[in-house]
Amino acid sequence: SWQANGHTYYRIKGPLVASMLPNEFVFQEGPNPLYAKVLKVEGKQAELVTVRDYTHHKNAVWGITARNREQNFALNVLMDPEIDFVTLLGQAGTGKTLLTLAASLTQVLETKRYSEIIITRVTVPVGEDIGFLPGTEEEKMTPWMGAIEDNLDVLNKPSETSDKNGPAGAYGGDWGRAATMDLIRSRIKIKSLNFMRGRTFINKFLIIDEAQNLTPKQM
Repeated sequence: SWQANGHTYYRIKGPLVASMLPNEFVFQEGPNPLYAKVLKVEGKQAELVTVRDYTHHKNAVWGITARNREQNFALNVLMDPEIDFVTLLGQAGTGKTLLTLAASLTQVLETKRYSEIIITRVTVPVGEDIGFLPGTEEEKMTPWMGAIEDNLDVLNKPSETSDKNGPAGAYGGDWGRAATMDLIRSRIKIKSLNFMRGRTFINKFLIIDEAQNLTPKQM
C-alpha cells in the first residue's frame, strides 16, 4: 500500500481479484472499516483506492451528506471526472435524483468543471400529450419536472445552522434563497428527449431522469 493525493492505494492479489471490475466498490466492515474502489485489474493483481467519506460534513456536496454506504459510493462516482457514465439503480426515495443534482450543482456552480446541467426525461404522457400544451419546449416540459423541482427545494432549503452545511445554508434569508434559485435555474436546461437526436454536448453534465422508461436504442 502507498499514499498519494490524500488517498491510500492498495495492490492486492488473491482468488477474489478475478471477479473484480474497474470502478467497482469493495468494503470490509469491522473496527477499522475499509471502503475502496477498484482502479484497475491486471492479471492476478488489483489496485484499490480508498474512497472519500461523503458522510462527513466537511465533504458535504451542496449541503448534502451521504446517509449510508451506498449513497457514499454513489457520490464518489458522481463527483469523479474520470467516470463518464453513471447509472444509479435503487428504490423510490433512495436519493438517486437528489444526489445527482447535488453533485451536478457543485461541479457547475462551485468547481466550474462543467458549463451547465441538462436534464431530460421521457415524456410518457398520462392523458394529454406534450403537443397540446402551449409554450416553448422548456415550458412544455414543466409538468414532467416536478421531481426535479422537489429536489431543488430540498437542496436550497434554509438550513438551521447557517454556515455549517455549505451553500444550502450560506445565503442570507428569503432574498438570498430566491437569488440562488434564479442562478441555479439559469444553469439548468430542461430538454425533451424527442428533440435530442443529433445534439452534441460539450462540457455539460447530462442527467437522464427515469431512464428505465427508455429503450437501449434511445439511450
